[in-house]
Amino acid sequence: MSESTQPRRFELPKTMRAAVARRYGTPDVVAIEEITVPTPGADDVLVHVEASSLNALDWHFLTGTPYMLRLMNGLRRPKRIVPGADVAGTVVAVGAQVTTFEPGDLVFGECGGGGCSPYLKVAAKHVVKMPTGVSFEAAAATPAAGLTAVQGVRTKADLQPGERVLINGAAGGVGTFAVQIAKALGAEVTGVCSTRNVDMVRAIGADEVIDYTNDDFVSGGARFDVMLDNVGSRTPQENLSVLKPAGRYISVSGPKENLWLDPMRYSARMWWACKRSSQSFAQFVASANADDLAFLGELLASGQLIPQVQRTVGLDGVAEGLAEIGSGHVRSKIVVQPSA
Repeated sequence: MSESTQPRRFELPKTMRAAVARRYGTPDVVAIEEITVPTPGADDVLVHVEASSLNALDWHFLTGTPYMLRLMNGLRRPKRIVPGADVAGTVVAVGAQVTTFEPGDLVFGECGGGGCSPYLKVAAKHVVKMPTGVSFEAAAATPAAGLTAVQGVRTKADLQPGERVLINGAAGGVGTFAVQIAKALGAEVTGVCSTRNVDMVRAIGADEVIDYTNDDFVSGGARFDVMLDNVGSRTPQENLSVLKPAGRYISVSGPKENLWLDPMRYSARMWWACKRSSQSFAQFVASANADDLAFLGELLASGQLIPQVQRTVGLDGVAEGLAEIGSGHVRSKIVVQPSA
């Protein structure tokens, strides 16, 4: 092997600053700590994180709610201590079994946690190469919310060109992606959001925007083929009333009034209502896979998908960003640059 084809080598520190939450609680439990830089396993890549972003998932893991989540993340203390389910950055080391990447490759993907740190160990199958011309900020804002949106409208709803889709919560992280992906699939999109977000939702492609503070999307009767619900703000009967007889209701999230069971309790009520009607129900948790990430990358590169970024923060802004997500009124995405 010639010198020019030798894999790039990166000098790695032994420790790094990261946003860490070692116990469940509100965002004030998040602290900036010095922790060990991870070593990649045989099937992993080690990524220098240029950018990550915050999602509702991070809030659930931070607070340990619904409490059923603690069965997998630790009953008393969390196993997942560094937030950030998204990653965009540069591969700096690869595991012994990894053949798809090499140091120097630019990648993005879904990491399950740990993105709010300068270095991240992630399974190679959970990242793909970044398309040319796509920024780290845009790539980092996309994976978790984008995967949820694409698997909601394309996989679960099987949305077809010309169909009408209602997106409840169109201004949030998942909602802004769902609007654009649905338009890319050829659908007619109606977005539901608050007054301050009407112009943004219209600008990203919604054919109609309903301001829920002034208008009721339930009014008008059955007119949608699909409803993608990021909020769970209406009763099952009201939701089904806007769907055509063969309509599909897709649940992404719901109310969080009961810390033990919500939003699962709400989903169960929707499932039962659909069982007694001609409409169908689907509830899911998005999973990282290379095909869907590659599809998102294609949309990013073509300009059909433009992540809506509210602001970019460093590690010191993680706690405040999580608090905003927990309020339920976050607008689009908050990107984190761990090394800034």
